[in-house]
Amino acid sequence: MSSNFNLDSYLQERQQEVEIALDQSIEVIYPEKIYESMRYSLMAGGKRLRPILCLATCELLGGTTAIAMPTACALEMIHTMSLIHDDLPCMDNDDFRRGKPTNHKVYGEDIAVLAGDALLAYAFEMVTKTPEVPAPRVLQVVTKLAQAVGAAGLVGGQVVDLESEGKPDVTEATLTFIHTHKTGALLEASVLSGAILAGAEPEDLARLARYAQNIGLAFQIVDDILDITATQEQLGKTAGKDLQAQKATYPSLWGLEASRHKAESLVISAQNEVLPWGEKGAALRAIAGYITSRTH
Repeated sequence: MSSNFNLDSYLQERQQEVEIALDQSIEVIYPEKIYESMRYSLMAGGKRLRPILCLATCELLGGTTAIAMPTACALEMIHTMSLIHDDLPCMDNDDFRRGKPTNHKVYGEDIAVLAGDALLAYAFEMVTKTPEVPAPRVLQVVTKLAQAVGAAGLVGGQVVDLESEGKPDVTEATLTFIHTHKTGALLEASVLSGAILAGAEPEDLARLARYAQNIGLAFQIVDDILDITATQEQLGKTAGKDLQAQKATYPSLWGLEASRHKAESLVISAQNEVLPWGEKGAALRAIAGYITSRTH
């Protein structure tokens, strides 16, 4: 990693750009309640990791933040939808998200479901606002996002996650399926969509896909660890939820120390995938390292 690369500054700068774009993306009009509910969760903070990954890969391959920003916003809308729905009583049933009451606690379950639906629909409209990119590339991004969020991605992972609750014999293969679909698919789409917009060659996409798959699994392993070791204040949501729901986690299968080692190994593998880009890949290498060092 470049010794001159300042990850904190990079994340802060990109996060501010994403916040401005998200704030401008949805205005409150009639019926006000649904737009307020959408904005409540969308503008509740967070790391904005998915949009930043999209911007970073687009820049890496010669694109600009301007052409990637609509898709970056779309990714955050999809992610926010997944959080709103994940927190519902029929799913993971949580009262807090990003340190604030969850959407259904403020607006009710009915509006929370609809707010998630509306964000998902609007995400695809956002992608169509991409400037100065050939239509086939934009269509490829739309397809990539649809696959990531549907039954072949996030939804499928959530289904297997729900079916596995309370079962003592969940295998490592099942757990990996859950997380590569529920968490990893959208992270991979975030990385690849930025690259697609920049006109990436197939070999670039293959390398970036491996990078994304490694950081996606590392991200989830660290999440599992933090659910055990972090406080509610650090997490911004209820701590110990996985244990309460009798969910299979990587620490429950491997133990905490082995889980940490596995996450670190995945991050090193991810960073190695970006080495051919030299200094240009500094942001992606640093973001990979940040995943295992984060405390929330």
